[in-house]
Amino acid sequence: MKAIVLEKFGDVKNLIYKDIKKPVIKAHEVLVKVKAVSINPVDVKVRSRQAPLAEQLAQFDPLILGWDISGELVEKGNEVIQFEIGDEVFGMVNFVGHGRAYAEYVAVPAEHLALKPKNISHTEAAASTLAALTAWQAFDRYGKLRSTDTVLIHSASGGVGHFAVQIAKHIGAYVIGTSSSSNRDFVFQMGADQHIDYQTTSFENILSDIDFVLESVGGENFQKSVQVLKPFGTIVTLPSGHSEKDELKAREKHLHACYFMSVYSSGEDMRHIASLLETGALKPYVSHIFDFDEMAEAHLQIETGRTVGKVVVTL
Repeated sequence: MKAIVLEKFGDVKNLIYKDIKKPVIKAHEVLVKVKAVSINPVDVKVRSRQAPLAEQLAQFDPLILGWDISGELVEKGNEVIQFEIGDEVFGMVNFVGHGRAYAEYVAVPAEHLALKPKNISHTEAAASTLAALTAWQAFDRYGKLRSTDTVLIHSASGGVGHFAVQIAKHIGAYVIGTSSSSNRDFVFQMGADQHIDYQTTSFENILSDIDFVLESVGGENFQKSVQVLKPFGTIVTLPSGHSEKDELKAREKHLHACYFMSVYSSGEDMRHIASLLETGALKPYVSHIFDFDEMAEAHLQIETGRTVGKVVVTL
């Protein structure tokens, strides 16, 4: 089968196309013929050895990046009862671990997948995996967003952010999103009630008594986010280089919850995402689609740090 192997950490030129053996599945796994793969910032950070996960993955040969897939189930292990051959499925594979998604076929624990809704494409389904799971788990697992809350979502036009805005509005919260002015209309289209241009406005000077913050920038932005929270408020921060000092500052304010989250594979949570996609409550925005032989270009797009919505590679 065709696959993209990372021969060594570093530049995109180290993403090498190879023909390797098709995976052999275990009893609890299924084999998925991949139709689309989503590319995330973590892919780029692991490739360039800027993420702790890179050290964990250095042991693998071949090392195949990627975690987000959508495709067709072509084989299943004898312990798998929730899927049948021919099912269209999607999910985030083995995160945190070796996902091996940049390949024609991927062996996946069945418990990491959900059925793809019939009303969306494989491209849209692949886009609605790691980023959508991150937003869902931030509001449902790590913190509990309530319909009466006011939530501040940083980087609201990004991969996680645009899902977070939609999920928060589905829950019923009042949503404030930050982005550049060029993405203001997009943030409102996702359902935000209020927009703040982070390039011209210091949000900490105009906001207060916020119930919940989804923070994805780190450093000073984390500290400023803590300032605008009401006592016993909630902050959930994505991996962004926060320090122990930052965490202590947050806890000094007696926040109800202060979580530093890592998204994890979950078929149960993927089924929640699938139901939102099926009803139209959640709609992925895919700004860039690349062919499989354009993986380097996909990585370079993510590296700009200015991607609106998601980047997807199709097979």
